[in-house]
Amino acid sequence: MLGELLFKTVIASIGITIFAVIFGLLFKGIDRKLVARMQMRVGPPIRQPFLDVIKLMSKETIVPENAVGWMYNLAPIICLASSIILLLYIPIGNFEPLLGGHGDIILVIYIFLIPALAMVAGGFASGSPFATVGAQREMITMMSYEFPLAVVIIAIVWKLSNIGGDIFSLQFISSHPIWEEVGLLGLIGGIILLLALVIVTPGEVAKIPFDVAEAETEIAHGLLVEYSGRNLALFYIADAVKMFAMASLVVALFFPYNLSDFIKLDEIVAYIADFLFFLFKVFLVMLFSISLVRAGMARLRITQVVSVYWITITLIALFGLVLLMWDNQYSIKWW
Repeated sequence: MLGELLFKTVIASIGITIFAVIFGLLFKGIDRKLVARMQMRVGPPIRQPFLDVIKLMSKETIVPENAVGWMYNLAPIICLASSIILLLYIPIGNFEPLLGGHGDIILVIYIFLIPALAMVAGGFASGSPFATVGAQREMITMMSYEFPLAVVIIAIVWKLSNIGGDIFSLQFISSHPIWEEVGLLGLIGGIILLLALVIVTPGEVAKIPFDVAEAETEIAHGLLVEYSGRNLALFYIADAVKMFAMASLVVALFFPYNLSDFIKLDEIVAYIADFLFFLFKVFLVMLFSISLVRAGMARLRITQVVSVYWITITLIALFGLVLLMWDNQYSIKWW
């Protein structure tokens, strides 16, 4: 029995890995095409990320002379593996997470740190001064966006504690949309928390205007300046998968609805429809939190990144939390 369960888990994990890589690269290609069109450029074809990965995999992997070899080669593997593991805990469409359980929302927050830490370790291990500066910037950025992200999660969990249950389970949170548990003040607070999380998203996935760790015009691509071949391809795939995972987390927290909740469908049709609807929601989250922001803004300075997250976004998230607290005292219905 245990062997059968282990076999199913391994097969499901392989399936999720293939799913994460394919759709991560696909959405990365769509993002690049949309941003190019917004900036009046033709842009690369949507399949370009797949072509880039294939080309990088065929190139020679060069290890710098001054690099710490084992750490330099291990960093991209850890980065990709941890990015894929994230999706094992996030509900996808009508499917329950493969490794979901008590406290997994806290675990997910910590796992989101691992890809960034792996890139920092790889940057330091490469022995390049540009990569060292990029690694230092990545650590500062990481410490900046984690606080408002934690405030958003705590606010949602605290609000759902009123109905009881396993409130620290991501599956439980996605099964009880916050919009159905709040009044008018809570609705406003939820929208503010969503806004804070949307602004945290480009920082979490290192996209403009928060990509200070990879600033090409300043530090020659920073963290990844010495990487090439297979190792660079793994980082490239990890970036796409993490971007998809972050958007999936936003969907699970704020938009967990399925089409089968509103339309009566056969079981198999419901699974397919909910899965496609999930991909559509992920696309919308990436459009508003990554593509539109990247097309319309320039890169911030590292000092601006810190002040934006530690002061502005943290205060916004705390204000949303306060509104949820007031919502318990002043029960004003919005529906």
